[in-house]
Amino acid sequence: MSTHNVWTHKGTFLLAAIGSAVGLGNLWRFPYLAGENGGGAFFLVYALCIFAVGIPILIAETMLGRNSRRSPIMGMRFLTRTHKTSRSWEAIGWLGGISAFLILSFYSVIAGWAIHYTWQMLTGSLIGADIEGIATGFDALLASPALLTLYHTLFIAASGLIVGLGVHQGIERGLRVIMPALFVILLVVLAYGVTHGDFPTAVDFLFNFNIADLSLEGWLEAMGQSFFTLSLGMGAIMAYGAYMSGEVSLTRTAIIVAIVDTAVAVVAGLAIFSLVFGAGLDAGQGPGLMFVTLPLAFAEMPAGALIGGVFFILVLGAALSSSISLIEPVAAYLVERFDLTRPQAVLAMVLTTWALGLLTVISFNLWAEESVFHGLFGYRPFDLFELLSNIFMPLGGMLIALFAGWALTQSEVVKEMGTNGLWFSTWRFLVRFIAPAAVAFVFLHAIPQVGGYLIPAIGAVVIVGVVAASRIFLMEDDQVH
Repeated sequence: MSTHNVWTHKGTFLLAAIGSAVGLGNLWRFPYLAGENGGGAFFLVYALCIFAVGIPILIAETMLGRNSRRSPIMGMRFLTRTHKTSRSWEAIGWLGGISAFLILSFYSVIAGWAIHYTWQMLTGSLIGADIEGIATGFDALLASPALLTLYHTLFIAASGLIVGLGVHQGIERGLRVIMPALFVILLVVLAYGVTHGDFPTAVDFLFNFNIADLSLEGWLEAMGQSFFTLSLGMGAIMAYGAYMSGEVSLTRTAIIVAIVDTAVAVVAGLAIFSLVFGAGLDAGQGPGLMFVTLPLAFAEMPAGALIGGVFFILVLGAALSSSISLIEPVAAYLVERFDLTRPQAVLAMVLTTWALGLLTVISFNLWAEESVFHGLFGYRPFDLFELLSNIFMPLGGMLIALFAGWALTQSEVVKEMGTNGLWFSTWRFLVRFIAPAAVAFVFLHAIPQVGGYLIPAIGAVVIVGVVAASRIFLMEDDQVH
C-alpha cells in the first residue's frame, strides 16, 4: 500500500467530496444553463440524471479509490492486477489525471476573474455603472494578459499552498474553514436576493415546469451538468476515496454529496435570478450572467457593492475547494511513483499547470483570433483544453461505471457498500447499463461534428461497450453466482 493517509474524521470525505463538487459549475454554469433552457424543465431532467447517473458513478469511483488505497493512476494499475483484467483499464487513471491537469490550467484563469470582481465590488468601482460600462470593463479584463496572468498566479499559488501542506494539515484544515464559510455566505446572498430582488419570479422560473421549453440540446446539457457537477471522471473522487475510512457508508455519503451539491446549485440559482429579475435584466445571458449581468444587478441595489464583493468571495472559495481536488490526483501519483515529497510533487504539478494556463490567458487576447496554435488545431488553446476535458471526463466516467459494474465481484461490492440486496441490484443495473448509456450521450455530445449521427452512434457505442465488458468479465461474474 503506497498511501497510508486516512481522513482524520469519518465525515471529512463528505466535506472533501462536497468541496470538489461545489464550484463554478454550481454558481456559474448551472444558473446560466437553467436560464438558457427554460428553468424548471431543465432542473427536473438534471435531478433525474443525478439519481440515475451521478450517484451510481460517484459510488463506483469512490469505491475504486477506497479499494485500491492509491492515487487514481497507481490505483487502477493495482486493481487491474488484482482482478486479472486487461491493463487497458489503467486508462481510467490516466484519463482522470490528464483531465484534472487540463481543467486546472484553464479553471485557474477563469477563477481569477472572481479576484478582479471581488476587488471591483469592494472598492465600489462598479457603483452606478450601466450595462455598456460593465461589459466594456469585462472585455478590458480579457484583453489584458498581465492582469489575467496575475490573477491566475495568485489563485493557483493559493491552491497549491493548501495541498502542499498535506492531506491533514492542508486539505482537511482548509476545507473545514472554506466549506462552512461558503454555506454561510451563500445564505447571506440568498437573503439579500429575497429582500432586494424578485424572489417569487426566480422561484417560478426555476420550478415552473414546461417540457416544451427544453430542446434535445437542453436535455443533453442537463445530463452533462449532472455528470460534471459531481466532479466525476477526473480522478478527484477516486483520490479522496483512497483516504476514506472503510466504516463510512458509500451510498449514504454519495446521496448526501449529491443532495448538498444540488441544493447549492438551486440556492445559488434562486439568489442570482432574484437579483437579475429584481433589476429587470435578462436571465438567459449565458456565460456572461455572472461576470456582466450579475455585477450590473449588484450595482443597482442598496449595499450592492458590499454584497457583490461577498458574493465573489463565495465564488473564489468554491473555485478554491474544487481546484484543491484537481491538484491532489496528480500530486499523489507523483509522490507514489517517483518518491517525491508532497511539497515537491505539488510544486511540479502547479508550475506545469500554471505554464499551460498561460495559453488560456492569451486565448482571450493575443491569440483571440487566428494564431499558429489555432492554425494547427483549429481552436484557441482555451477552447481545445475545454473540449478535451469535456471528452476525457465522460469517457473516464463511462469506463469507471463499466469497470465497477463488471470487474468487481458481487461479494466485494456488497462488502464495500454494506447495503441490502435490493439497492445493490439497483445500483448494479444503473452502473452497468443506464449510467454508461447516459454518459455516452454526454461523451458524444462533446465531440464536434457528430450532428445527425448522434443517436445511432450512441447506440453503437453503448452496445459494443457493454457487450465487450460483459465478455471480458463474464467468467469472474459467473464465479460469484
